[in-house]
Amino acid sequence: MTSSCIVPRGDVLELLDDIRDAIPAEFDDAQDVLDHRDELIDTARQEAQRQREDARTETERAAAAARDEATRLVAEARAQAESMVAGAKAEADRLEATGRREYQEVTSRAEAEAERMTAAGRASYERAVADGRAEQARLVEKTQVVQAARAEATRILDEASSEVHRLRSECDAYVESTLAEFEELLNRTLRALVRGRAQHAGPVAAGASGYHG
Repeated sequence: MTSSCIVPRGDVLELLDDIRDAIPAEFDDAQDVLDHRDELIDTARQEAQRQREDARTETERAAAAARDEATRLVAEARAQAESMVAGAKAEADRLEATGRREYQEVTSRAEAEAERMTAAGRASYERAVADGRAEQARLVEKTQVVQAARAEATRILDEASSEVHRLRSECDAYVESTLAEFEELLNRTLRALVRGRAQHAGPVAAGASGYHG
């Protein structure tokens, strides 16, 4: 009973064969890799270098293509911008011309309308002044007519009053003269009656005296 162990050689070899059979084939490949490690590393380095060079070349080509594309895009953008600027300038010129033409038309119409309104206002003013003057003359004439009518009415009233006074005076004089004449007639009639009575009374008295005698 010691730490050492004695195993038969044949058994060990058989056991190793079993272990070898049990190890996967990948270990053989790994071994091959290990055996060709330096070659694989060199190949990998060369491939990496080639890929780097290819990548650098591709990068340079892509950069050149990008520069060309950028140059083309810049040229297209510049051309488009110039075209847009030219179009905008043309549109601005057209709008300016249209605006100037419309401004002139509007100004002309406004001036014509202003002149028409001025002429209409002047005509209306002159017509109003003429109407005012006519109305003023009519009122003045009416005032003069009224004053003349009033003066004529006053004159007629004065003349009527004078005529009434005259007629009244004449009527009074006529009545007075008529009454005086009537009175004179009555007096003459009375005197005639008195004389007639007196004459008639004389014969009657004389007859009466003869009868008594």
